[in-house]
Amino acid sequence: MKKHITGTRKQWLAARIELLRAEKELSRKSDELARLRQELPWVRIDKEYRFETNEGSASLADLFQGRSQLLVYHFMFGYGARLTDERQGCTGCSLVADHFDCVIPHLNGRDITLVCASIAPLKELQGYKRQMGWRFPWVSSLVSDFSYDFGAAFTEAQQRNGADYNYRHVDEPEPQKEGMSVFALQDGAVHHTYSTYARGVEALMGTYHFLDLAPWSRNEDELEYPQEWWRRHDEYGGQQGDMGTL
Repeated sequence: MKKHITGTRKQWLAARIELLRAEKELSRKSDELARLRQELPWVRIDKEYRFETNEGSASLADLFQGRSQLLVYHFMFGYGARLTDERQGCTGCSLVADHFDCVIPHLNGRDITLVCASIAPLKELQGYKRQMGWRFPWVSSLVSDFSYDFGAAFTEAQQRNGADYNYRHVDEPEPQKEGMSVFALQDGAVHHTYSTYARGVEALMGTYHFLDLAPWSRNEDELEYPQEWWRRHDEYGGQQGDMGTL
């Protein structure tokens, strides 16, 4: 366990007030970033994308489910961290997706639909979804170029010759990467408004924000790589607490 300095309450309060100034500045910068994000120009989507859903084949417009805004999380399936024969969903994407069910009612109440999309047969996605106990909508983009066109998947040729990921060139991109793409439906037309990748998806991971409040924060410095601690929510074994003991 890490050791840390100790001090008096007076010393703590002085340091906390100084930290509060930095926190408030970060909040103001975050508000400004949100404003700039909203001011991005929209790009009309004229290409037809099809998805396999629990209700059958659907278009990108259908995924809005009657709402005006759509968030699509690009979930890595069949590729990613800690895959097994029984569990083909990326462990990192699974950590992200653990946050979705609880937030969806609030998003729906603000005219926003959230879905996951993966390059895999719908039946396989449904099976993993049952294993994980999730309820959020999850569609297959296997029959379209959707994940490739929106920067979350790369063809064999791109993997050999390079492509852009997260708005910069990568010489040898991986077959799939995590990301979130955002769309708006206006006057019957779908528009692409925003996409984020890599550490940009940390905004979706409330777990990280809780960790950053704890004394040791993410505590990843001594790990071989920062994501080494990731597990699916039922794979932490004895480290899991009993939520009913207090």
